[in-house]
Amino acid sequence: MFNRRPEWRADNQPRRVTITLDGMAVEAFEGDSVAAALLSANPVFTRRSPVSGAPRAPYCMMGICFECLVEIDGVPNRQACMIPVRDGMAVKRQVPPPAVNAPAESAHES
Repeated sequence: MFNRRPEWRADNQPRRVTITLDGMAVEAFEGDSVAAALLSANPVFTRRSPVSGAPRAPYCMMGICFECLVEIDGVPNRQACMIPVRDGMAVKRQVPPPAVNAPAESAHES
């Protein structure tokens, strides 16, 4: 889906780093944003909407849309497109807790 510009493949290629997404190892290059690293790993989503629970993923890649919010090293609501990767970084998808007023599923439904 994404390709690096040819000059990045020259002898001065950036150092590879490893981050985790929900415990899964993801390789990235030093200088990549967290969002770029996650998109290159091809996750289905990086967070879920707190209103509908719909899956969301990075969109604008410049800090405007807030679709890329993730938890980074235990800190929630971080904009993945604005944070450079760091070796050993732990990233988690943000999934909202179940709604307090959500209707309970009937035990009689099959």
